[in-house]
Amino acid sequence: MRAGALPDRAGTLRQGVVISWRFEAWPLAEAFVISRGAKSEAVVCVVEVCDGQTTGRGESVPYARYGETAATVDEQLARARDSLRSFDPHGARMALQSLLPGGAARNGLDCALWELEAKTLGTCVYDLLGVTPQPVLTAYTLSLDAPNAMAAKAKSVPHLPLLKLKLGGAGDDIRLRAVRAARPDARLIADANEAWTADALAGLLAAALETGVEAVEQPLPAQDDGALAGRPRGVLVCADESLHTRADLPRLAQRYDAINVKLDKAGGLTEALELVTAARGLGLEIMAGCMVATSLAMAPALMLARHARWVDLDGPLLLARDRLPGLIIENGIIAPPPPGLWGSCSLA
Repeated sequence: MRAGALPDRAGTLRQGVVISWRFEAWPLAEAFVISRGAKSEAVVCVVEVCDGQTTGRGESVPYARYGETAATVDEQLARARDSLRSFDPHGARMALQSLLPGGAARNGLDCALWELEAKTLGTCVYDLLGVTPQPVLTAYTLSLDAPNAMAAKAKSVPHLPLLKLKLGGAGDDIRLRAVRAARPDARLIADANEAWTADALAGLLAAALETGVEAVEQPLPAQDDGALAGRPRGVLVCADESLHTRADLPRLAQRYDAINVKLDKAGGLTEALELVTAARGLGLEIMAGCMVATSLAMAPALMLARHARWVDLDGPLLLARDRLPGLIIENGIIAPPPPGLWGSCSLA
């Protein structure tokens, strides 16, 4: 599958190492709606780094909210290909951190280099990080809709214990109560995607507290989140659009209780791991999140799960179909990545 008019791209790094990338479009099972709009497909960039014998892969999502398009990702990847001088996967990954900004282009290449590094060492990324693979519970996202429709959707997935509600501002208190009534058993988190106002904040947070919501993501626009500082709320508030890399933490630590770490925002697993360590040192809770994408994008993000209070890696569940092999997700529980997906030394 292809997205847009950009061609597949490839080029030699050094000593036969080739960086290539392509854009793909994956249809969604149903429209995905948030406060900023709706979409029916996930456009992803698949990056591959091959040393002639072994290939590492990564997947990322150009995100318009951050000024990204397939064209900007294509340009940044071409720049990285032309500028990197290390043919060692670890050295190239380290150089990449200052070569490209945090974002989708760096994420795709960074994750590909992680996998290549593990494979060339005859091991797995889990082993490189000293992590034991464990099943993890992911949230399942309910798109923004009328309260009765969101309640019906919540009721239709009784096997999923952790639900994430997309909210949109006006009427969110009714949405929260409707979903809670439909699923009194479920754990709930909510994501306003910058749709609330400072004037409405107190009332909507009170509704979240009343309905047992564990955390509300990005209630205010990123440029207005100073209004959160020092405000009592009773519900944990999590930064998403306001948070990208470690550079954002000093101004956010007094405004938020948690951060949503997404590889596409951080610019890859390398920065995401450092970001998690720094945030935990400031007493912030962690959510491991994602853009809507295939299992190839989710697998590297699973490396963050042991640090996270909430894991929100349900991208494959929102697709009409996933790539093969894909993650096995049953009753909201994600099994460790199977051989051949990402990060495993079992298959070259």
